[in-house]
Amino acid sequence: MAVVRNPFAAGDNGAADDAVAITPSDTTYFAICRAIYVGVGGDVVVITAQDNAVTFKNAASGTVLPVNCQRVNATNTTATNLIALY
Repeated sequence: MAVVRNPFAAGDNGAADDAVAITPSDTTYFAICRAIYVGVGGDVVVITAQDNAVTFKNAASGTVLPVNCQRVNATNTTATNLIALY
């Protein structure tokens, strides 16, 4: 399991400090991000910071999903060009 950090620390202005391309995986976790940018639309299946699986159905291209998550599952994720925002 990933180490949990507070993605919205005191004094935070809400802007991302970093961005990393996401390779969806059913087993590999990443550091908890504050949001996901969807490059090419489709479904996005995330594991939230609280270990819940959630499917964002038909997320449009260019959407920013404001969800603290630690994984994007490969299974049933059809959106591509996903970027984790930190």
